[in-house]
Parts: sequence; structure tokens; C-alpha cells
Amino acid sequence: MLKIDRRLITYFDWITFAVVLFICIIGILTIYSATRPPLDEGEHPPFYVKQLIWLIIAVVFLFIFVTFDYTKLKNFWLIFYITGVLLLIIVLFAGKTAMGAKRWINLGFFSFQPSEIFKIVSIICLAAFLDNKQSPLSVKDTIKTLIIFGIIPFILIIKQPDLGTAILLFTITFIMIIYKGVPLRLLVLLFSLLIISIFFLWEIFWEGLKEYQKNRLIAFIDPSIDPKGIGYNIMQSVITIGSGGLFGKGFLEGTQGPLKFLPERHTDFIFPIFAEEWGFIGCTILLALYLTIFIRLFHTSVIAKDNFGKLLSIGFTSIFVLYFSINIGMTLGIMPVVGIPLPFMSYGGTTLVANFIGIALVINVRMRRFELFYP
Repeated sequence: MLKIDRRLITYFDWITFAVVLFICIIGILTIYSATRPPLDEGEHPPFYVKQLIWLIIAVVFLFIFVTFDYTKLKNFWLIFYITGVLLLIIVLFAGKTAMGAKRWINLGFFSFQPSEIFKIVSIICLAAFLDNKQSPLSVKDTIKTLIIFGIIPFILIIKQPDLGTAILLFTITFIMIIYKGVPLRLLVLLFSLLIISIFFLWEIFWEGLKEYQKNRLIAFIDPSIDPKGIGYNIMQSVITIGSGGLFGKGFLEGTQGPLKFLPERHTDFIFPIFAEEWGFIGCTILLALYLTIFIRLFHTSVIAKDNFGKLLSIGFTSIFVLYFSINIGMTLGIMPVVGIPLPFMSYGGTTLVANFIGIALVINVRMRRFELFYP
């Protein structure tokens, strides 16, 4: 009979788990509302049912990933990294194409996004890699880290193309390097090179973008330049959020989603649907829920018993904060539309499971912070 250590239950972060689960339920209800047929006539797409099934699967994965000692992951980081990179290469040649992007591997009974898996793999591997390095990092180790965990994944993911995830993973690498420690002179040099390279590489970067990616950047600068074309998503998003007012229209009372004024309403633009129905008050409560998660994740990075646990926690804290900030920013029109989902709310099975694994690993670090109990 399987025995469960009572200390695992005692030190399990039930607050973080409960808040994450609550946001997921809000997300499923919002997906239900966003995808309902106009005037409640016709068949209701089963997105909300699929998301509920994925949530159950994600919870199972969470409890699996909190049962073992997270420090054992360090022993397999190279295997994880090679596997993750191979999946990114496979998707370029044998991936399923949808909406102009080749981001999914189809196994017949379900599809998954290697880039979503790699964001988990990348943080684990990067934390293990940096854990064995001196602090602050030497110039050699800094450059090596940027190449292995920043540049190589960036090139592979941007080829899909998935500009948002590519930039996000590179940013996480940079954040974790700074958290580990970089000499001030080297940090100044890196920022200087980054600023200088923008001017020299911008034209090359611009020419390498797909047409829809160029349109997104143009629409971000001035959505009104083509309100029925490239600026449509941003303008409709802002209109939807504004129409919610202070208290919102009420659950299932929103119109922008079911009438299909707002594209990608159950994925990247799920926040405007929520804002229309629950208003400023509801958005404030949702923000407080996310803030609770971010604070507890960051606190774990402070109290972790070892450097590997600290790096894991800061990596996952950063990725959730960035995902949240970019998604909310693009729906408000203050950031470009880059296809970043809202954590725990947006529709997507692979993303949800990956997010729960990330939360599980941070909870794992928090549970085992007492060296006396968990050597």
C-alpha cells in the first residue's frame, strides 16, 4: 500500500494551489461564456469541457511532481535539455501547421506544443547548470549560458514562428543569470551590446518576420491606421474591456465574445471577455489573485534551502509574471500582440499542464525547505 509522508501534506502550499485552481475555474467559466453561440442558438463548442478535462489532468501532474525530491532533477538536466531541443527541431520538420505557424506535434489522439514543454525544461536545466557555477558568473560562463539557454532555443522557436515565446525564454535566461550574479562591468557591457545590436540588427530582424508579425507591430504603434484590418484585434479588445464599466454586465451577459467581434476570445484575448462581464471590480479581484500567486512564488525563492531551489523558484516566478504582464498589456493596447496566453485562464491543454508542473516544482521547493526533514 502506498504510504504518503504526512509532512508532505503539512507543508504543501495549499494557498497557492487553491488560488491557482480558483483562477482555472474562472477561466473555464469565461471560456464557456466566450464561446457560447449568439443568442444561445446553435451548438455550443466544447472548449470548456476540454479545458475541464485538461485541468483534471494538470492537477494529477501537479501531485505527481510534488511527491519526489526536486533536487534529483539536477542529475538529469542534460537529458532533459537534449530531449527538449530535439522536440523543437522535430516540430520544424514534422509539426502540424495552424494559423500560419508550425508549433504542434500531432500524435493522432492529441497534439502538444514542444515550446510549452521546453519552457519548463529550460528553467530546470538552467537552474541546474547555474547551480554548479561560481557566483558571480565569469565572462566565459555567462556567454556559454546565453548561447545554450538563450540563443539556441530562441532561433529554433522563432523559426516556428513563435516570437512571443522565443523572446520570453531569452528574457527568463537573462533574469536567472542576473539573479545568479554577474559582474557589474559585464552587465553594463551586455546591455550596451544589446542596445547597439538593436540598431544594426533591426533591419535583418524586420525582414525575417512574417507578414502578420510585422502587422502586429504596426498595429501596436497605431491601431487606428487600419481599424478593420491589422488594428482590429487591439481596438476591439480595448472596446470590450471598456464596455464592462465598474461592475460589468454580468456572467453570460457580455456581447463581444458570442457575437464574435473579438478574435481569439477564448485564448489570447480571454481577459477582455472577463472584464466585460465582471467590470473593474472583478478585474481588481482577479489581479489580487494573481498577485497572491506571484508573491508566494517569489517568497519561496527567498526561503528555499539551496541555490537550485532558489533558481527554480525565481525562474518560474519570472515566467508567470511575464506571461501575465504581456497578455494583459497586449489586451489593453500598451504592448504588441505576440500570442502570449493568460496563465491558468486561456484555453490550451499543453500550456495548462506545463503551468501546473511549474507551480508543482515551486511548491516542491517550498515543502522541502526544512533540511532537517528533507536532506
